[in-house]
Amino acid sequence: MADAPITIYHNARCSKSRSACELVAEKGLQATIIEYLKTPPNKEELRGLLRKLGMKPSELVRRTEDVFKDRYAGKNLNDEEWLEALVENPVLIERPIVVRGNKAVIGRPPEKVLELIADEA
Repeated sequence: MADAPITIYHNARCSKSRSACELVAEKGLQATIIEYLKTPPNKEELRGLLRKLGMKPSELVRRTEDVFKDRYAGKNLNDEEWLEALVENPVLIERPIVVRGNKAVIGRPPEKVLELIADEA
């Protein structure tokens, strides 16, 4: 996996997301940066990310966002409904998501990214 490309689902306004990008760069590694608010993942891409993360859609939801509080707080949605919510409202996607090979982590705290790039250190 050491030579597998790195992809970061990034929000430039998020300090944790910027820190994750900086950590990768500090290790001298190249990463493909996807600004997911400008280029949101579709449902199938989200499914793939969730498999790599080992998470359910509801675990990827940012519950502090206004759209969550306004539309989804207190609702009991199934996995498909959460996927739809994440596709329709990408701001709800937890960030950053760093992918390498068949694994991914959420870079919160940013040092979690080191789990994917440790063999490069």
